[in-house]
Amino acid sequence: MLRFGILSTARIARDAVMPALQDAENCVVTAVASRDMAKARALADRFGAPHAFGSYDEMLASDTIDAVYIPLPTSQHVEWAIKAADAGKHVLVEKPLALKASEIEPLIAARDRNRVMVSEAFMVTYAPVWLKVRELLKEGAIGELKHVQGAFSYFNRDAANMRNIPELGGGALPDIGVYPTIATRFSTGSEPRRVQAVVRRDPDFGTDIYASVKADFGSFEMSFYVATQMANRQVMVFHGTEGYIEVKSPFNADRWGPEEIELSNQKHTVSQIFRFQDSRQYRRQAEAFARAVAGEEADVVTLENSVMNQRFIDAVYRAGQHDGWETV
Repeated sequence: MLRFGILSTARIARDAVMPALQDAENCVVTAVASRDMAKARALADRFGAPHAFGSYDEMLASDTIDAVYIPLPTSQHVEWAIKAADAGKHVLVEKPLALKASEIEPLIAARDRNRVMVSEAFMVTYAPVWLKVRELLKEGAIGELKHVQGAFSYFNRDAANMRNIPELGGGALPDIGVYPTIATRFSTGSEPRRVQAVVRRDPDFGTDIYASVKADFGSFEMSFYVATQMANRQVMVFHGTEGYIEVKSPFNADRWGPEEIELSNQKHTVSQIFRFQDSRQYRRQAEAFARAVAGEEADVVTLENSVMNQRFIDAVYRAGQHDGWETV
């Protein structure tokens, strides 16, 4: 069993990742750390973890854990991931890993010198929904892919929320823009060459609240928008010469709609619905990470993959500052 310590008591840890770790076949939560000891102890007790720490450094120095999960604000991800790696711990760190691709290079160096596993927590890459999309595209179920279209939006104007605080790494692109990008790269195996973008910021918060993006992948194009002050919506569509694949509730599995894929192949008059009753994408992520740590075969998100995805986002920000294309 891979023994996890949770570095902070953030909501994503409480509501999604810790239950998944406890449910996994090869993981267990053994410790929680917080700058508030009472909060650490309360959350540890809630999940039956035997250890609680009143500081992050104290937990990293402990031999009661083998790995850490880091759900801190984005601006602190790389700093604490490096500290964890230097403490000899394997690291699963919440997305987005960084705010610029260049920030990931020191973490790669820390991973390599300490010989530990470090992975960005893109749970969608472990979800049966996205594994099926990748399979359908590979087998040519819609002919030649020509265009990918996506949308991800929600409404949040809470000034105290970290997503609306620039210093903590807030913004639509870091929070949700990384999902259409990683999902498209994962399912197609292709990388973007150049992008165009419109990026709008909140006049009070200063964070980006809307981005409309066009990306050139060479053999196909991608267009998507993300927004943090628009009504809830999630969709991804892969359109080919013979049909299309529509992914419903593609990122927050079953939260805003059914976990299903619609496949339409008009050349062969094929129409199918693939339904996934319980993807357990966070559990699958945890189990794959633990298998990789154990030296078993497992397809996890590498830091090199994270660099490529962040370069995509970096290029979108640059493109948003002018008309025309920006090279990724």
